[in-house]
Amino acid sequence: MPLIIRPLSVSEAEAEAAIPALAALLQEAVADGASVGFLPPLALDAAVAFWRGVCNGVVSGERTLLGAFEGADLVGTVQLVRSAMPNQAHRGDVSKMLVAARAQRRGLGAALLARVEDTARAAGLRLLVLDTVPGHAGERLYQRHGWQRAGEIPGYALDGAGGAFATIFFYKPL
Repeated sequence: MPLIIRPLSVSEAEAEAAIPALAALLQEAVADGASVGFLPPLALDAAVAFWRGVCNGVVSGERTLLGAFEGADLVGTVQLVRSAMPNQAHRGDVSKMLVAARAQRRGLGAALLARVEDTARAAGLRLLVLDTVPGHAGERLYQRHGWQRAGEIPGYALDGAGGAFATIFFYKPL
């Protein structure tokens, strides 16, 4: 089945229809150990509340939400978050790139990354930044696609077991 990556609009009907799938995707990622700001177990109401907030950011123009679909099945997502500060209007953050376990190892992460970069270019952005956990698949993906490592911060985020782990910041001029 062909993969389609497209912006998710914030029409009430589409947003309401997408939130359950987005919430399930986020819950799956957190349960699998993804460092995306939440600790396991992630309650459904917290995941839904997060995505409602994202939709509000889309409405305000602060962010773009891209969804990857196989037919009607949402299998991945990524966000482009624009900086609100006047001296940073040229840059954006790549955030919450999630790929369903059933769709991993098929190039979807690379496709989402390319699409969010194209979206940023079309919006006139000239610099993107993101962070990821050292040693995870994201680190290799970003390096393969021309992202530059800016540095590593130890103890940056907590894990579900009460420990802390580092994060690596990457940037990419467009």
